[in-house]
Amino acid sequence: MTVAVAVSGGMDSLLALALVREAGHDALALHAHFLPPDDRQLRLVRALDDLCRSHGVPFAAVDLSGEFRRLVIEPFMDAYAAGLTPNPCAACNRDMKFGLLADEAVRLGAGRIATGHYARQDERGGLLRGADPAKDQSYFLTLTPPEKLRRALFPLGEWRKADVPAALASRGLAPPLPSESQEVCFVPGDDYRAFLQDQGARVPGPGPVRLPDGREIGRHQGLWRHTIGQRKGLGIPWSEPLYVLDKIASENALIAGPKSGLDAHDCHVREVNLLVPFEEWPDAPLAQTCYRQRPAPVRASLARDGLLSLRFDNPIPKPTPGQVAAVFDGSGRALAGGVIL
Repeated sequence: MTVAVAVSGGMDSLLALALVREAGHDALALHAHFLPPDDRQLRLVRALDDLCRSHGVPFAAVDLSGEFRRLVIEPFMDAYAAGLTPNPCAACNRDMKFGLLADEAVRLGAGRIATGHYARQDERGGLLRGADPAKDQSYFLTLTPPEKLRRALFPLGEWRKADVPAALASRGLAPPLPSESQEVCFVPGDDYRAFLQDQGARVPGPGPVRLPDGREIGRHQGLWRHTIGQRKGLGIPWSEPLYVLDKIASENALIAGPKSGLDAHDCHVREVNLLVPFEEWPDAPLAQTCYRQRPAPVRASLARDGLLSLRFDNPIPKPTPGQVAAVFDGSGRALAGGVIL
């Protein structure tokens, strides 16, 4: 079977390519331009092509920048305009890497697509947490439908990130991109505020800052500049530290108050992507509402309209609307993912 390997030029995808070949598969290296290719990107493609040719691996590059803008960047801007805090990496995995890029792999004759994600699969293609707890990326994959995950391979699922450089060196492989960014790939310097302004996003302007009891205590310069739990940047002197507790888009109002106001027990999730039928879930699954959050026990219920309700046993920091909520069982199997309401 031919396996297409999505190669970015970094360490992880290059090791994934090597591991696919060592597993006995015919490999095809596939690079996607998610942004319009500039001179730097074209130099990277030439370096990848040379590297692959030297190892007898066919290489192809595909320009998906128009589709990426339509499916990832524009919804990202729209979400901020609506007062949400989006998760573009999860959308990219769903719509681009395991969507359009995987479709391109099939067109080129591949049966599966492999990536450098730190995640694992069970024998049926179900999604599992990666073995490296510090790098596990299964959270960002929970919006990807199960039929798309079944055509994926994750060669680094059992690996630890710290072992990757030595593994490449022992194979005589040097990635064209020796350093890898942890930021949103299309936001320069990870400054989403400057990006939205540069792109001319139609974000709302100034509005009131209120306490939970309705008293107005100041003005904000745009809901899109703030996120739930934020402390710095409000610029309002008060008798105690103020945190962003909520954003009411319909009133263009920012709700601020003491840190205790961030405690939450409930989370409601839309656009639910069931990876395991709900009737097969354990009574007390584990859920996380942001990437770095430790999964916590919840009671889950799924309404007929598809809305997933999660009730945490103990209070958690208030979930941020627009982010991903991911649900797992105790063994690390992903049960579902969705967008926080």
